[in-house]
Amino acid sequence: MYKRFVKPLLFQLDAERAHHFVFDNLKRGYRVPGTAALLRRLYDFQHPSLEREVFGLKFKNPVGLAAGFDKNAYLTDELAALGFGFVEIGTVTPRAQPGNPTPRLFRLPADAALINRMGFNNEGAEAAAARLGQRRSSMIIGGNIGKNKDTPNEHAAADYIACFDALFDVVDYFVVNVSSPNTPNLRQLQEKAPLIDLLQQVQSRNQARLKPKPLLLKIAPDLTDGQLDDILLIARETKLSGLVATNTTISREGLQIAPQQLQQLGAGGLSGRPLRQRATEVIRYLHQKSNGELPIIGVGGIFSAADAQEKLAAGAALVQLYTGFIYEGPALVKRINQALVQ
Repeated sequence: MYKRFVKPLLFQLDAERAHHFVFDNLKRGYRVPGTAALLRRLYDFQHPSLEREVFGLKFKNPVGLAAGFDKNAYLTDELAALGFGFVEIGTVTPRAQPGNPTPRLFRLPADAALINRMGFNNEGAEAAAARLGQRRSSMIIGGNIGKNKDTPNEHAAADYIACFDALFDVVDYFVVNVSSPNTPNLRQLQEKAPLIDLLQQVQSRNQARLKPKPLLLKIAPDLTDGQLDDILLIARETKLSGLVATNTTISREGLQIAPQQLQQLGAGGLSGRPLRQRATEVIRYLHQKSNGELPIIGVGGIFSAADAQEKLAAGAALVQLYTGFIYEGPALVKRINQALVQ
């Protein structure tokens, strides 16, 4: 029903406007008595074999929603009713910021892809924390944290710590995001020395807590094997609980869209089906090099149950959807979980 009726209507709207339209109507509809039960009956599939224990947390199923969809934690209860095993909110920054100028989100239907240069638009960590404190669902929530655009890299750690402190009591795990291509100079923090310094400071804050939370790092798909080796060394040195592989890519190789049209869209991170193979390669490399000792959340180009199984077979402990969720609709979560049981 989604692909035949709903998606064609949504795809007539500007991509960001369609996103807000879905958000507003899902929020509004969920308040109608009986809607939550209907959504669970349609989309939530549960089975004991789907449960996963990863970095000390028990997930009801391994299919999550990636950061970027529910940046401000508005829809965690609604998304739980759609069958997700976990949702990662954010990326949040200490202070609210508008992000980059619009238009900044573009569909590439021929490639089943998106290009975004959102720029960490969000209402700030305190606002997200307040909403999460009022949620009713017990679904696992990840907090994806970043720095404000106007914070220089040498002071980035203070921003990440501020987000960590604001969200600590209301999320189950944290993801440090230094891999978005849409905040100027952010990816420079992926270099070995600044990354070790950043993670050590956040981890120090974490370990000072009575019950530390799992701390993960989200990495770009554009890293070389040598850089991935460095990531594994850094993960061990800073005692990370896991990795999220991968973020969007700056590559434009192999796209079907006309080059002139692609140039008109401009800069941004590419997600969707073109990222599938590279994301799987990164997951497999990290899994093999770490001897399977470092849990990986696999994300990038998952449009079917087979795509999810590919990521899991490559070594991912959990998977996340984003662009596939936009193109395939909410039934994708159920299809993946049913296939995993079968």
